[in-house]
Amino acid sequence: MVILSVDLASGVPIYQQLRDRITEAIAEGVLVEGSSLPATRALAADFGINFHTVNKAYDLLRQQGLIRLNRKTGAVVIAASADSPFRAEWTARARTLLAEAVAQGVPADEVLTTCRSVLDSFNATQPEDTP
Repeated sequence: MVILSVDLASGVPIYQQLRDRITEAIAEGVLVEGSSLPATRALAADFGINFHTVNKAYDLLRQQGLIRLNRKTGAVVIAASADSPFRAEWTARARTLLAEAVAQGVPADEVLTTCRSVLDSFNATQPEDTP
């Protein structure tokens, strides 16, 4: 099963693409707590990229509380934490992304429909906070 893909021609940095795809795989339940990620050098070789690029993606995931990095076990998905640094930042990031949609002329109802559709695409075992 392929869960990671990158577009080397994209304007989005490769490390960000890796971080995004891994985050999505966690949200979708493809990667669960305890799942091991490929070694940085192996993943870099698979994509033909520098291993520092993979290290940067993994470090972002670690900073956001999604993975644990250990020399012996490598990168492993960990359980979400209520005190994750991400929790304090996500509203600001969501606000900016929604502002971009509005600034580009996307109607509010389409923004809401898209948000719901994306949320619904993630793992059904995630707790739902909406009525």
